Amino acid sequence: MPACTRSLLFALAIAVLGGCSGGQAPASSAAPAATAPVANPQAAKSLAMYRELLQSKSYELAAPIGQELVAKYPASPEAKEVGETLADTVAKAGAIAARRRLERLWIYQSGKESGGEQTTASIYSSRPGGDDRVRLILRRHSAWGRSAYLFASGKGFECPRACTIGVRFDDAPPQRMKAHLPETGEPAIFISDDRSFIAKMNKAQKIAFDVVLKGKGAQTLEFEVGGYDADKFPAPAKK
Repeated sequence: MPACTRSLLFALAIAVLGGCSGGQAPASSAAPAATAPVANPQAAKSLAMYRELLQSKSYELAAPIGQELVAKYPASPEAKEVGETLADTVAKAGAIAARRRLERLWIYQSGKESGGEQTTASIYSSRPGGDDRVRLILRRHSAWGRSAYLFASGKGFECPRACTIGVRFDDAPPQRMKAHLPETGEPAIFISDDRSFIAKMNKAQKIAFDVVLKGKGAQTLEFEVGGYDADKFPAPAKK
């Protein structure tokens, strides 16, 4: 067989074998296209609620929703958005909760007392606690005027006709304030300069009194007064 004929037959064989391969195209070396993230309806709903609560400054409600969203869907775009403001939201929520706790420590009352109109604002000591608590009372009476005093259980306070007690407003150095016992014998001690005391108390978060209780000796009484609301302690109407 001539050489040219053999070459032609060889070429035809290669062509036939190529056709029997199924005509598959060579595998592509290109990477498959990235799959788009699947939308999460619950994450989207939580984000919408979080945004709405932030808009209304309801931080104490927004904080737990944002924390839950980030915990459940950490890789979601919704979690990424919440993460940009969550720390600030949690801090503000904590401040609101602390403020409300302090506000609830105060009790405001109004009514008739000894033939006159009276308003009071009172708070129990955080130290001592339990049955040994002492009350700090602010009082306005249509006939007696304004006063500030401590009221204890038991026998009351040690104080001669006039004395001074140590008072600390927050972390300021202690100062001596004049005080006196009531003539009627109640277990109380009155702060003589009530105007100055209330003005300083209104700017403080904590107050500590160094007093002497009858039968108990020297005591330090502490009060968390930061939630005081002067608007709830108005002067009573005079008739």
